[in-house]
Amino acid sequence: MSIDETASKIEKMEIRGAGEIARSSVLALKDYALNLDEKDPGKYLEALREGCMRLKNTRPTAVSLSNALSFLMRHAKGDSVLEIRNNLASAADEFVESSLKAIAQIADIGSHRIVDGDMILTHCNSTAAIGAIIRAHRDDKRIKVYATETRPRHQGYITAKVLAGEGVDVTLIVDSAVRFFMQEVDIVIIGADTVASNGFVINKIGTSQVALCAHEARVPVLVCAETYKFSRETVMGRIVEIEERDPLEIVDPAVFDGLDVRVKNPVFDATPPRYIDSIVTEVGVISPYAAFEIIKKLEED
Repeated sequence: MSIDETASKIEKMEIRGAGEIARSSVLALKDYALNLDEKDPGKYLEALREGCMRLKNTRPTAVSLSNALSFLMRHAKGDSVLEIRNNLASAADEFVESSLKAIAQIADIGSHRIVDGDMILTHCNSTAAIGAIIRAHRDDKRIKVYATETRPRHQGYITAKVLAGEGVDVTLIVDSAVRFFMQEVDIVIIGADTVASNGFVINKIGTSQVALCAHEARVPVLVCAETYKFSRETVMGRIVEIEERDPLEIVDPAVFDGLDVRVKNPVFDATPPRYIDSIVTEVGVISPYAAFEIIKKLEED
């Protein structure tokens, strides 16, 4: 797909999930680079930067998208267009391969935190979190899962279908029933769109409420997140922008028959590190308070 096609699909949530958005964008920029007819290296790089910004602006909260594209542009170097093109294409392939490998590694590591007989609660649809659950199931651990609907876009339906397709015992619940069922839950396993340097986890709206309920009930919260979801910008004081989407995703204004009722539709919220037991990454399990150390290591690499 072209950059515009990919960007449009991301904006419409036809391409969704932080990892998939990052991989799709990387491949779109690679395809653009391979087919861009420009002989001047300077103009070629400028065109790549414009394409990069078009993709980055689609989902401002998901740092995985920004980090992935920045990784490509850091490798877009050379004295000729051919050299720049080849370096970027190689970096794109490297990112996609490492991204998929990270999910497999997180599934392996995360599954070790799941005990035979556990009742798990998950929110939204995280490939990394689901991977850990499925791996535990394939290891013959007898587990059950509560999956939230995750309104208003019902990403929890996808989670329930994937888990049920694997033979996992899964029950779909409404978001507001989380506290009601938390008394039965042994562990909460969720994903992340962004991990800030102070350990705050930015994830689908409702995550902070899930974590708060778990904290009150003394249920551990496990976050599954690839290291490219850790935000370098937050080290320098940048605040993670919380994206808002069209209120029509929630309700048709006609329901209120001309009355002055405003509707807000934030997509993400921030969960404090004190409500998170640990974060599972492809390089191991860390405390949320160790997020800065991961970011520092990424900078060194």
